[in-house]
Amino acid sequence: MEVKLDKRYPLDVDPARAWSVLRDLKAVAGCMPGAELTEQLSETSYKGGVKVKVGPAVAQFGGTVDVLEKHDAAQKMVLRGKGTDKGGSSASMELIAVIEPDPASPVHSVLHGEATVTVNGKFAQFGGRLMVQVSDMILVQFVENFRRTALALPATASATAAPAVASAPPKAAGEINGLAIIWVLIKNWWFGLFGKRV
Repeated sequence: MEVKLDKRYPLDVDPARAWSVLRDLKAVAGCMPGAELTEQLSETSYKGGVKVKVGPAVAQFGGTVDVLEKHDAAQKMVLRGKGTDKGGSSASMELIAVIEPDPASPVHSVLHGEATVTVNGKFAQFGGRLMVQVSDMILVQFVENFRRTALALPATASATAAPAVASAPPKAAGEINGLAIIWVLIKNWWFGLFGKRV
């Protein structure tokens, strides 16, 4: 099953500091709930995982993330991630992420992401609409962590200030909120019985 996402998130932080976080894959992973980079394979390739905890149950995806493109002038990153869990499910994602100036405010920016997510195995049964809703919940948590990390940088941070992020890594983002995800799935199943949409 394939899902396409195209999202824009306004940030109350200037483009230079936002790009300083986005260009540092370790900082980005620190903002994603449940994500962790465990090994650097090369300058552009990392091994890592994503953990989802629902009560006592834990699902863990392990895989790789590759930086396909990084453009400082355009403040643009292109990433490819893929992974599998012990149950045989697999997921892959191609992401284009850009820091854009906010037309409403020169001291603010917009995080724009376009992604194609492909899921196989048991997670594919949830369907495209539910996958988008679950993705939205995870992305809201990610963007808030991203915003806080960028705001913690000195205001003079620029595109060459990646070490500033590395020396002050963001607080661990915690695990993905599995209970909230289950609630969305149950709620949509319930309303689906009566032909309603949420």
